[in-house]
Amino acid sequence: GYHREFFENALEDHSREQVSGLLLLYSSYILHVVESCSSTIHLIIQDLASLQNQGHSALLQEIKVLVVAHNIPTRLFPDWYVAIATAPVTCPQDSMQSQSTAEVVAECLTLLPQLAACIQSFEDDSEDTNESVHTLAPELLIPAETINYLCNAEECASPEDFLRIYLSPSQPALDS
Repeated sequence: GYHREFFENALEDHSREQVSGLLLLYSSYILHVVESCSSTIHLIIQDLASLQNQGHSALLQEIKVLVVAHNIPTRLFPDWYVAIATAPVTCPQDSMQSQSTAEVVAECLTLLPQLAACIQSFEDDSEDTNESVHTLAPELLIPAETINYLCNAEECASPEDFLRIYLSPSQPALDS
């Protein structure tokens, strides 16, 4: 409900592009894929930063921004989806410890188009869209341990850190 209201207000207050994506709910984590114009994504990250500044009473805790990409030719998700991962999705701890954060993020980004295609095909084939994504394609879900790893990775910026970097002017070296 929070996200739906936020997106509706953003579209009403500003003439922004429609938001699509996926909100994947795990028992202890939320994975949020947002597809929209840069100004809407920037507004969402600002809102997440203000949420995080509320401290322990905030709706969401330990928020990380993994990837922001611009000029994507097509969207993965034609609409906004909310799905629940009902059973624990696990992966071997050893496999993540031997990988860099960039490799773990790349693995997550590889699964998302496959998950989007699965959701789209299920929606096309069925009138009941309330079925859990986990029952559709558990192998396409990003394991909760991976999300935990990324939440603890120093390379992944908090919304506040992301905004500070995004809004600061670049300072190229004079000899470059």
